[in-house]
Amino acid sequence: MPAPRVLISDALSPAAVQIFKDRGIEVDFQPDLGKDKEKLSQIIGDYDGLAIRSATKVTAKILEQAKNLKVIGRAGIGVDNVEIPAATAKGIIVMNTPFGNSITTAEHAIAMMFALARQIPQADASTQAGKWEKNRFMGVELTAKVLGVIGCGNIGSIVADRAIGLRMKVIAYDPFLSPERAVELGVEKVELDDLLRRADIITLHVPMTEKTKNVLSAENIAKTKKGVRIVNCARGGLVDEVALRGALDSGHVAGAAFDVFVEEPATSNPLFGHPNVVCTPHLGAATTEAQENVALQVAEQMSDYLLQGAIQNAVNFPSITAEEAPRLKPFVALADKLGSFLGQLTEAPIKGIRIEYEGAVAEMNTRALTSAAVTGVLRPFLQDINMVSAPIVARERGITVEEVKRESAARDYESFIRIVVDAEDMSRHAGGTVFQDGKPRVTEIRDIMVDAEFAPNMIYVRNDDKPGFIGRFGTLLGESGVNVATFALGRDEPGGDAICFVSVDEPVSDELLRKIEEIPQVKRARAVRF
Repeated sequence: MPAPRVLISDALSPAAVQIFKDRGIEVDFQPDLGKDKEKLSQIIGDYDGLAIRSATKVTAKILEQAKNLKVIGRAGIGVDNVEIPAATAKGIIVMNTPFGNSITTAEHAIAMMFALARQIPQADASTQAGKWEKNRFMGVELTAKVLGVIGCGNIGSIVADRAIGLRMKVIAYDPFLSPERAVELGVEKVELDDLLRRADIITLHVPMTEKTKNVLSAENIAKTKKGVRIVNCARGGLVDEVALRGALDSGHVAGAAFDVFVEEPATSNPLFGHPNVVCTPHLGAATTEAQENVALQVAEQMSDYLLQGAIQNAVNFPSITAEEAPRLKPFVALADKLGSFLGQLTEAPIKGIRIEYEGAVAEMNTRALTSAAVTGVLRPFLQDINMVSAPIVARERGITVEEVKRESAARDYESFIRIVVDAEDMSRHAGGTVFQDGKPRVTEIRDIMVDAEFAPNMIYVRNDDKPGFIGRFGTLLGESGVNVATFALGRDEPGGDAICFVSVDEPVSDELLRKIEEIPQVKRARAVRF
């Protein structure tokens, strides 16, 4: 067989090129090609692998021409420059290197903190301009200051560790941080409002999701201590930039240091020009060591896949063998969707996740299934999580993951999976199976039997089993112009607790959910997306 061919379309370390060659893979190094979409489309069909950084945009149009492409390797964590659904549809594995630049990004946040506290960029510009404004740049010490860390995962925990070494008091807000893990890190776990009220400096280390967007909104910025300083080296959009500029202008916020922005490249921004703002052009991962680490890692991962079929750090597929894949794939989807369903219902901090396997599925590669389940549970908050990183992320955040296997399946199913999410407010569980058509179904919610296929947009309703609910619910959906695709009902006993799981043709608005919850029999209504 001919040797696999890999195209490197972005600037990557020469050491990565050498790894491919040493493993017997033919490599074509064109570091400027990623900027030319047309040329990339013309030649991509000749390659088995594509190694990229952030400059190359792997669109669906480009993937249409990728007739032989088997794997895309992203040297770095972010894969937003790859259209993953399109790659998945073509059977192309997308890999990243999620932990290669964690230390570098954490160090940049600490550096920004120092620059902000001592006004180093402003003082440098003034001094090099021939001025000697010694009395102008009065800074503050970091020692004994309260650092509020929003997001205490991989990078946030490193920042916390460095800050503790600087003799700072570290408080952390993270719904997935367990009390035990907080003690281990030496931080105080707090709620967001408490962090906003107490922190002298706030640093953000969370992904951009629907739940984290504008976590520092105008309202939350107003809750902060007067004179607070804000550092964002995570993702643009976590802070309302316009509101922050207003708080800087008023003097409520003493300063801000940003490495990331809502729009990048950031050639203009509401924060630019303010004397107490420090900005860098997304340099969080920009060190020689980090670039080398992620380049070497992606080269090794892609080589292992192309030569041996091994899958590591894939964002769109679990680590399973080629022999297992056909039988396991629908159960991976079932575990992921059950987990996602429960994760979307859970707002309190998660303490543990238990996955119960019954029947034939208990004999399968449950490690991959458990990764899928944990991924689904955590994805509503941690958008960048994948099936490979999920167990590590859960362990870092003190979330216990437990597997239970039973030879016989519930209710005569050949295979059955139940997921139990133990949160601080309550425990939630749901179960399902895969029918002969290969489609995953949820067959149990809160010990109530139901039979529902998963769909992109669904409405989950808990209600009292009393006459009139279905009529009012259906009428409300009709009056709101919402078309129902499927309608699944279940109850524990006549007149008792009941559930309704409905798939609809479009996303559900908050206004519609509010109206549903006004129906007398309804206890709770949630929009669920898959």
